[in-house]
Amino acid sequence: MGTFAAAFLFLAFSGPSANDFAAQQERAPRVRAARAHVTQTVAAHFKDTGVAYPPARLFIRAFKSEKLLEVWAAGPKGPYALIHAYPVCALSGALGPKRQEGDGQIPEGFYEVDRFNPASNFHLSLGVSYPNPSDRLRGTSPRLGGDIMIHGNCVTIGCLPLTDALIEEVYVMAVDTRAHGGGRIPVHIFPHRMDDEGMAWLSTRNAPPEMLAFWEELRPGFTAFETRHELPVVNVEPKTGRYRVK
Repeated sequence: MGTFAAAFLFLAFSGPSANDFAAQQERAPRVRAARAHVTQTVAAHFKDTGVAYPPARLFIRAFKSEKLLEVWAAGPKGPYALIHAYPVCALSGALGPKRQEGDGQIPEGFYEVDRFNPASNFHLSLGVSYPNPSDRLRGTSPRLGGDIMIHGNCVTIGCLPLTDALIEEVYVMAVDTRAHGGGRIPVHIFPHRMDDEGMAWLSTRNAPPEMLAFWEELRPGFTAFETRHELPVVNVEPKTGRYRVK
């Protein structure tokens, strides 16, 4: 899912400057229409949380079993605040990471927004940086797949879809953060909330031992953010692909 038009593929790091990026996005009819639709709603979300808009930093966190996508934001310093939680309107695959092309899985792990597509086949799309270094080391096939997106249209094979109305909010927030120098936008995807209750629930899913071990590996990243509302530093072991959270 998440097919993109090459003319509108903008990378978060190697792409145009912030000013050029903003101008290019605003030339896209869907972005202009989305802004007209959601400006007041987005402003209200930020007013309620006390974070200035556009924010200096944006963070997206998703929980597969709860079918929920959260958007968090922060100023240049200090903790993140939850801006809004959006229902994910369709899922594919099962709990657990994506390990090869065609498995229908939604990835689990630590990613970031790596492209913006305002001419998506699925209304508007934000690319997720799958496969990341961990995925490349742990994949079960030479073909790992790709084009994992947060998008509209409420259909999916491995992506995180929202309704068209809701992806407009998330997309505009991401565009404005990037256009105002916000840089990378991390995306963390978990099978479930990974507090004690959530881990107990996951232990009842009849998952194989290696899956439970993988979820325990993700848990420190969840816990670190839950404790301080600051993003943890996550590294990948160069030989095993295991995540290590500082």
